Amino acid sequence: MAAHKNNADSAETVDAADLQAAVCVLAGSDPENCSYSRGYVKRQAVFACNTCTPSAAEPAGICLACANECHDGHDIFELYTKRNFRCDCGNKKFGDFKCQLSPTKDAENVRNKYNHNFTGRYCTCDRPYPDQEDQVNDEMIQCVICEDWFHSKHLGCDLEEPEELQEMVCEGCMDRASFLWTYAAHLAGSPNLVAGGRDSEGGAQEGTRWGKSRSERTSHEVRNGQSSKNCINTRLEDAVNGNLSCKRKASPAEATTLPCRLKELQVRGPEPPRRGAVFWPYSWRSELCTCINCKKAYVAAEVPFLMDQSDTVLAYEQRGVDELLGQHPLMALTDSMDRVQQLEAIYGFRALATSVTGILDQCAAEGKAVTVEALCQFMDEVQASKRPRTD
Repeated sequence: MAAHKNNADSAETVDAADLQAAVCVLAGSDPENCSYSRGYVKRQAVFACNTCTPSAAEPAGICLACANECHDGHDIFELYTKRNFRCDCGNKKFGDFKCQLSPTKDAENVRNKYNHNFTGRYCTCDRPYPDQEDQVNDEMIQCVICEDWFHSKHLGCDLEEPEELQEMVCEGCMDRASFLWTYAAHLAGSPNLVAGGRDSEGGAQEGTRWGKSRSERTSHEVRNGQSSKNCINTRLEDAVNGNLSCKRKASPAEATTLPCRLKELQVRGPEPPRRGAVFWPYSWRSELCTCINCKKAYVAAEVPFLMDQSDTVLAYEQRGVDELLGQHPLMALTDSMDRVQQLEAIYGFRALATSVTGILDQCAAEGKAVTVEALCQFMDEVQASKRPRTD
C-alpha cells in the first residue's frame, strides 16, 4: 500500500519480502532520469509530494527519479504504479518549484488521471494510510481499472486465497464497464462460486466467495505476490512472451463476421448478483471478445487497456526484474543465492561503483592523482557506514 517515504527511512532492517516487493515495483522505472521526455509512460512507479502539492484541488504525480532527486526529504506518498502517466514535477501545479532533472515542461499534462490517492486518501472510506484511527491491520488491494486502493473489508465480497485469482476490479468499475458482469459469471473463479455482496444494511453477505487476489501492494505491505513464486513466474513469462492461450487476431474482413464472445456468454445462463468486487484469473483478459462492437464498448467505457495482457502490473514488475537481474554480470557469481540475496548484492555493487566513480571524477576535476591511501580511506568509510543487519 502507499507509504510515506520519510517513514520508511527509519527502519533498521529491511524484511526480505519487503525488499523484493519494492524492487518489483521500482525496477521497471528509471531512478536517475526524469521520465517526462518519454511522454505518457505505459506504466511506471508514481509518487505524490505532500510538501509541494498538498491541495486536493491540484493533484500532481512525480516519477521515481524526481522523487529521489527533486523531492528528497519531502513528505512523499508512494502510489505504486500508474498507467499512461507523465511526470508533473515542476509544472504549474508546483508554483515556483522547478524540476532539477527536466526543467522545461508543459504547464499541465492533460491526459494524466488523478484520484484521491494523490492526496493520501484511499478506498471508498476516503481514509489515509496508515490510518491512526483504525486499529485493524486490514490489507489493501488495488483495482486494476481505476487503480484506487481498497480495504478488503470494503470490497463487498468475501475473500479466499487461490493462486490463480490475480486481478481485482472494484464494484464501481464493474458497474461502469457493465459488460464485465457477464464475463464474471464465467471467468471469475470456479463455476460453482457466486458473488458475495453487501446486504441491504451494508453488511457483508455470508456464503461462497469470489476469491482473493494477489494483493498488488508496495513494500510497506508484504509479499506482492511472491508467495507461490513458481506458479506466478511461469504465468508471467507466458504473459510477457505471448504464450497465454488466446484467440487468433481476426483480419478486418473476418472481424465483421466472427461471433461475439460476449453475446455467446450472455445466452449461457444467469449472471451472479451485480454486487461486490470481482477477482479474475491471469488469463481473463485474453478471453475478452475483440469484435468491432466490443472494442467500441471498451473505448466507450475507457478500458481499452483490458485487451493488452502486458498492461498488467505483474507483467510490468517481471520486465523490470528481468532487466535488472537477467543481464547483470554479477548473476554468474550469484547463482547459488535466492532472488532477494541477488538483489541485495547487485544494489550493493551498484552503490559501490557509483561512489568510486564519484571519487575518480572529483580527483580528475581537481587535477589530483588517485592514491592508494585515498582509496583505502574510502573503503574504510564505506565499511563504517554499513548498517548492521539482523538475520
